[in-house]
Amino acid sequence: MLRGITKRWMLNTLSVILTIIIFIVVSLIFFVAYIFQNGVEQSLMSTSNELSLVFSGYTSDSSAAFTASARDYVENFDKKEQMGVMVINSAGRVVMTSTGFIPPEDETFTDFSEAESNGEGYAFWNGKLTSGESAMSLTRLITNDAGKTVGAVRYIVSMEPVNSRIMLFSGIIIAIGIVIIGLVVLSGIMFIRSIVKPIRRISEAAAQIAQGDFSASERIEHKYDDEIGDLCDAVSDMAKDLQTTEQMKNDFISRVSHELRTPLTAIKGWAETMQLSERGTLDRRTFDRGMGVIIKESSRLTSIVEELLDFGRIQSGRMVLMNEKIDILAEFDETVYMLKDRAAEEEIHLLYDEPEAVFPPVYGDRNRLRQVFLNILDNALKYTPKGGVVAAQVIYSKDDPDVIKIIVTDSGCGISAEDLPRVKEKFYKANQNVGGSGIGLAVADEIMNLHNGSLEIESGEGVGTTVTLTFPVYKEGEEKALPENVKL
Repeated sequence: MLRGITKRWMLNTLSVILTIIIFIVVSLIFFVAYIFQNGVEQSLMSTSNELSLVFSGYTSDSSAAFTASARDYVENFDKKEQMGVMVINSAGRVVMTSTGFIPPEDETFTDFSEAESNGEGYAFWNGKLTSGESAMSLTRLITNDAGKTVGAVRYIVSMEPVNSRIMLFSGIIIAIGIVIIGLVVLSGIMFIRSIVKPIRRISEAAAQIAQGDFSASERIEHKYDDEIGDLCDAVSDMAKDLQTTEQMKNDFISRVSHELRTPLTAIKGWAETMQLSERGTLDRRTFDRGMGVIIKESSRLTSIVEELLDFGRIQSGRMVLMNEKIDILAEFDETVYMLKDRAAEEEIHLLYDEPEAVFPPVYGDRNRLRQVFLNILDNALKYTPKGGVVAAQVIYSKDDPDVIKIIVTDSGCGISAEDLPRVKEKFYKANQNVGGSGIGLAVADEIMNLHNGSLEIESGEGVGTTVTLTFPVYKEGEEKALPENVKL
């Protein structure tokens, strides 16, 4: 059963082509028939023109005189093998023929009466004789000098040979039309198959890919360098991307599970220790240490969960910004201050000198921007070894007064050239040996985009990493374009 593209092609394109071809074939058949019939008419007309010479200056009103003159013309007629000649008197009766046989009275010819009535002096007739033979005749009136009709001469030709030729040529035209239709159908089916088969294979592969079998893309053949070939490549690339994303997602789930398990284990362990200890037997130092671990790991859990929630909000477009004019320098200075103790504990030199100049304000969400600062500085400390250096600076230049830049540079392990273009992708994590969910940079980059800013990373393996945050300076009226508490 025909369906899909093949059915639409049969119903639409093929039906139009068939209609056009049939119209052309029918038109050609009518044209051929017209050409042959017109040829016979022209032959009869040219032969009848001889009468103007034979009966020119004819003055007699006598029927006998006309019959005698017509007999001489019939006897000397030199085309008897091609057509017959009949002499008709003024009453419309045949009185003489070139064959010697008078047609029966029930033989009806309308050309004589039409020639008398049409004013042209001649008329054609085309039909069948009583014998069943097709024929064409031309009757031309003979008039005397006074304009009175004294008789007529009829030329008659059998149309059987002409009709046979018309049928022959019509058959040839029909055969050619059938061949053309056959070629069109054959080429169309081959063309449709060249489209349908690859699409079916792609559809089957896509169904398998949807079920998780990403190797199905390897079975898609790229035979044609056209749109079908492009579609094959697109599906193959999509399958590879999905496979990579699926792997990244699985790794992400594994990492997040591990990240959640570690603080939960610590919290549970210390909680059980404190619960099982007899009242008053747990010394203050151990108690404070346990509570400190619980509080620290709880904060870590909260940070991970918030990061996941933020990522979910960004993915679904539900991130809410509480925009206001803020002092970007003060927010960044406070974030650096929060991490100084951690840097000291990890024996990392955190270098930052707050500029003395007054910077213009930035329009944005202070909590979200602080989240970005914290993520960037946290990554810098995380990937920098003991004795390493993390340097931060805030730059505002009169040469570029529309933006404020925050640059954080570390002397850590750096990022390879292969991983660098993808570090801001969701789920992607370049270094699997360091803790983290792998979505922090993706969230930070999206927050920067929501603030019409940018997050750029430059790095080299073994030479450290430099992160540049660029913020547009606040301009009067900007809060009208992006009101506070807007759901983005």
